Amino acid sequence: MELWQALLLGIVEGLTEYLPVSSTGHLLVTQRILGIPESDASNAYAIAIQAGAIVAVLALYRKRVGQMALGAIGRDPIGAKLAMCVIVAFLPAAIVGFALDDLIESVLFGPWPIVVAWVVGGVVILWFARTKRSQEGRSLEELGWRAALAIGAVQCIAMWPGVSRSLATILGGVAVGLSLSAAVEFSFLLGLVTLGAATAYKSLQHGATMLEAYGPLPVAIGFVAAWIAAVVSVRFMVGWLNERGLGIFAWWRFGAAAIVVAMIAAGML
Repeated sequence: MELWQALLLGIVEGLTEYLPVSSTGHLLVTQRILGIPESDASNAYAIAIQAGAIVAVLALYRKRVGQMALGAIGRDPIGAKLAMCVIVAFLPAAIVGFALDDLIESVLFGPWPIVVAWVVGGVVILWFARTKRSQEGRSLEELGWRAALAIGAVQCIAMWPGVSRSLATILGGVAVGLSLSAAVEFSFLLGLVTLGAATAYKSLQHGATMLEAYGPLPVAIGFVAAWIAAVVSVRFMVGWLNERGLGIFAWWRFGAAAIVVAMIAAGML
């Protein structure tokens, strides 16, 4: 892997990780465009550089994370409740991901499954935008463990590349009664645990293979690029959603799907 490729992949990861457009789908397609073949090393790289995006959200939401940490040691009841909800929401993905990881990679890590997921997700976004429920709902402090578990179950759908973990958890949050802003924040917090676990799992499973194939410098460049790009992306997304909603991301998904279909037709993928 060339260093400029690592930089580009890091930027793509950071910009798309928390947007409802699927970072995994964008990364897999970008890797194929760059001529990086599918392998354990390339799949592990796509997951490992998520650590940069995790650090970005840790910094941006440090007060909320600190509240949850205090709750874990019994010093903040609201933080304790939120930490419990995050853990409960993480459990379905942990179980399903561990059981079906190899099957998912062998069947769904390809251009056509990603295109299908992009299109279906775009249709869902447009349907959601028509409901006009974006600012109504409960605050994050009112979230209970049953609703958190439901959000976690919906998150499992995002193991299909192209679906988007952010989209699934945001819409899942709204579906259980959270306001859009509360659903977005919970999606980010849940992402810390989910992405952190996925990064650790892939690094332990295929980290040595990844480092042997690419070396440590491309991994470091991808991490830093993802970190910086994620800071920009998260700040943009929060402001955009509060003002204009999810609609634009449906057209982003349709456009990405159309480009990939054209490239497949032209023999480029």
